Formats: sequence, C-alpha cells, structure tokens
Amino acid sequence: MGEMSSFQLGVIGALFLSVASSVSIVICNKALMSNLGFPFATTLTSWHLMVTFCTLHCAQRFNLFESKPIDMKTVMLFGILNGVSIGLLNLSLGFNSIGFYQMTKLAIIPFTVLLETLFFKKYFSQNIKCSLFLLLIGVGIASVTDLQLNLVGTILSMLAIVTTCVGQILTNTIQKRLNVSSTQLLYQSAPFQAAILFVSGPLVDQFLTKKNVFAYKYSSIVLAFIILSCLISVAVNFSTFMVIGKTSPVTYQVLGHLKTSLVLGFGYTLLHDPFTLRNIIGIIIAIFGMGLYSYFCTQENKKKQSLDLSLGPQMKEKDNTPLIAMQDKESHETKKTAKDSLV
Repeated sequence: MGEMSSFQLGVIGALFLSVASSVSIVICNKALMSNLGFPFATTLTSWHLMVTFCTLHCAQRFNLFESKPIDMKTVMLFGILNGVSIGLLNLSLGFNSIGFYQMTKLAIIPFTVLLETLFFKKYFSQNIKCSLFLLLIGVGIASVTDLQLNLVGTILSMLAIVTTCVGQILTNTIQKRLNVSSTQLLYQSAPFQAAILFVSGPLVDQFLTKKNVFAYKYSSIVLAFIILSCLISVAVNFSTFMVIGKTSPVTYQVLGHLKTSLVLGFGYTLLHDPFTLRNIIGIIIAIFGMGLYSYFCTQENKKKQSLDLSLGPQMKEKDNTPLIAMQDKESHETKKTAKDSLV
C-alpha cells in the first residue's frame, strides 16, 4: 500500500509539473515570439534540448541519478524520431491554417488509441472513449477556427501525427520494457533530439519565416527570455517523459488539451487575447471531458488493482510464462496425472 501511495503521489506530482511548466513556457515563448519578434521556434526547441541534456549531465555528475546504458541503436532511432516529430509539427503549422493545425493535434489522441489497440492489444472501455470524444469536442470548439486544406500541409500533418504517436508510445514502452526511468531515457536520447533539430532547425525556420536565425539582432531582453525559456524547458521535457512513463501516451495527450484550455484562459486573463462565448463553452466542455476521463481511469485502475491483489499468489507462479500457454500446460498435466492414477 505504501508503494502504491508513493506511486500515486509521483503521478500527481508529474501531472502538476507538466501543466505548470507547459503553461509557463507557452506564455514565455508567446511573449518572445509575438512581442519581441523572435520567430525561430524549431531552433529554440533545439536549444531547449541541449540545455536539458547539459542540466541532466550535471545532475548525473553530482550523483542525483544513475545513468543506465541503453542500446545505442534504440536510443538513436528514438531520439531522431522525436526530433523529426517536432520539426514536422512546426512545418505543419507553417503550411496550414491555425484551425487545421489544431485539428492535427486533436487527431493524435484517436490515432494513438488506434495504434495501441491494434499493435499492443490495449483495451479502452466505452466510458473512456466517450470521455475522450467529449474532451476533443470541447477543445475543438474552443480552439479550432478556420479550416483551410492544402495537399502539402495535409501530408505534413499526417506525418506529424504518425511520428508523434509512435514517439510517445515508444517513450512509454521503452521505459517499461527496459526498466529505465524517465530521467535516464531523457538523458540518453536528448543529445540525438537536439542534434537533429540543431541541424534542421535553422533551415526549417528560414523556410517558414524567410528570416535567418544567425542574422537576427539579439537584444538583452530577448536573450533573457531565451534563457528563461530554456530553463523552463528542462521541467517541460522532464515532466513529459515522466507523465508518459507513469501513465500512458493517451493520458499525456489528454493533459496536453487541458493545457490548451488553460493557455486560452491565461491568454485572455493575462495577455488580453480575444475571447468569445464559444471559447468559454469549449473550455468548459473540455474540462468536463477530462474530469470524466480521470474518473473512469481511476475506477478502472481500482478494479485492476483489486483483481491483481486477488490473483497475486497465482500470478507470481506465472510471471515468466504466457497465461494461455500456462493454462493449457496445467490442464494437460492434470489430465495426465488423472490418467496415471487410473492406470
């Protein structure tokens, strides 16, 4: 019970850190890009990842966590995939309208559910699916405006959805199957993510903004906001891996849409962005949908824990053998014993 309580506290802490850091970095980056005229989002993300790696390297040197070696090919492919995913999302935003880009982000949840159902045989109850649908409807009402389609933008959006879903599923799978923490995985993969974005970032940004990041005149206030953004990004990247590792990619996406609703609310309150009745209704529906999702997940986890406790002694004997195969084997042995005793 003590281990379960500490796990639940860890999940709550990860969720809170993820929301707080993500909302903070969105507000910081919005001020940096909209108010101070620094539009180089992909390059900024590469700096975020480099600062994250340097921070974790220092923490590892001070023995704040233990580095665990992971197969280099796995980490490299994983890091490159995540880096490409970020680049494709930025390109999708550049080639599409804001409304279509928001639809792209909304499509990540159902596609993740589809992939986990098909390839990982994960079961999602009707209650979970209905709450996710309600959440997506709310976020769609609050954030989706114009929908302008074009062939290149649509292809980029589809690639962004696939790479994002696969990257987040792998984040969860690698942590559980290789028994590594979120910190260890982030430490191993951050250099590869940073490298792919450091090389491609300036090119992507120049293509989207028609400006050169190296020709930009950096003022002291711009540098201050860049440093602040990089520092906040350490918490964002760490909490992202932590939330996906402790929960699931779908839960992380649900949390992401809560952040969208909060950002819209903060934007209206702090930055005086335009706000309509439609935004308010959408945010209320989205938060209600997330509440239902959290409630149904909690109820299903309680049922699963009760079942695990009742089957605990039996499962310990079957840890290393598939359940169906074990049952067949036991049945065969029982019949054989009965036959021997009759003889």
